[in-house]
Amino acid sequence: MGAPNATSTAVLGAGSWGTALALLLSRNAHPTVLWAHRPEHAAAMAHERRNARFLPDAEFPPLLKVTANLGDAVGEAQNILLVVPSKAFREVLLAIAPLVRPDQRIVWGTKGLEHETCALLHTVVEDVFGAERAMAVVSGPSFASEVAAGLPTAVTVASPDMACANEVAALLHSDYFRAYTSTDIVGVQLGGAAKNVLAIAAGISDGLGFGANARAALITRGLHELMRLGMALGGQAETFMGLAGLGDLVLTCTDNQSRNRRAGLALGGGATLAQALSDIGQVVEGVQAAQEVRALAKRLEVDMPISEQVWRVLYDGLDPHRAVRTLLAREQKPENI
Repeated sequence: MGAPNATSTAVLGAGSWGTALALLLSRNAHPTVLWAHRPEHAAAMAHERRNARFLPDAEFPPLLKVTANLGDAVGEAQNILLVVPSKAFREVLLAIAPLVRPDQRIVWGTKGLEHETCALLHTVVEDVFGAERAMAVVSGPSFASEVAAGLPTAVTVASPDMACANEVAALLHSDYFRAYTSTDIVGVQLGGAAKNVLAIAAGISDGLGFGANARAALITRGLHELMRLGMALGGQAETFMGLAGLGDLVLTCTDNQSRNRRAGLALGGGATLAQALSDIGQVVEGVQAAQEVRALAKRLEVDMPISEQVWRVLYDGLDPHRAVRTLLAREQKPENI
């Protein structure tokens, strides 16, 4: 292998979002390797020069290579960008740990919390690589298909080190993709995880036919819940009014490209959870996040009534109509509480 390329990136995870980010980086003239955990998927993408399963209309640029070999993916990359389901996040970090050099930056586009510990993912990175490792998270309102199609998008890149955030943002920035920066890595991550639970709630409401008024109320009160939990974890209030908070919440709650919203729509329409997940056919992060957000809220004694009712629908068999009635029957109180 030659000398490491300062702008090269290994994208680990060949789902829709990982592929979209790999497309963006390679279109930005950065050598990029996309890793798929299934060799047959990697072989198909390498042969067809596209991800036929997730983003069939987006042709791979010449600078985008594909592999199923982790060593080949991370070997010369300066940036290692994980875009795997949150349940696999630690597993992939442990797999690459023997291969990673001290100068390589760990970045992730995964949205969610660790299942076993309910930990934010930066603490998982610290567990595996140490707190001194350069790291950043990419989050915000961003459907993969629109990024792949070159439609205007804006996200937040957060890192404890602003220089690191700026460098990652510069890699992603293009004439259609704007990357803002933040040092609030806690708030940016929590926004990306908790909004998926609230999107299920919005989908349930719409599936029940409750209309736009109810959806707007759920988004607004859901944002209030998200802020309470995020600030209890040490996040900054202004983060939740930005792209990684309000922006991502509105997108996920209102557009049917959202898998979490579609799951809620199905549940509100009478489907079982198993039926809803089978029909969607991809990971619905909000289903797992509902457990983790509930556990965090209880641990920190944060009141999150909407998230609690979503958990009860998903895991306690509560009828969606009863969940909504429970929310409406809560005692009257000032809005800012």
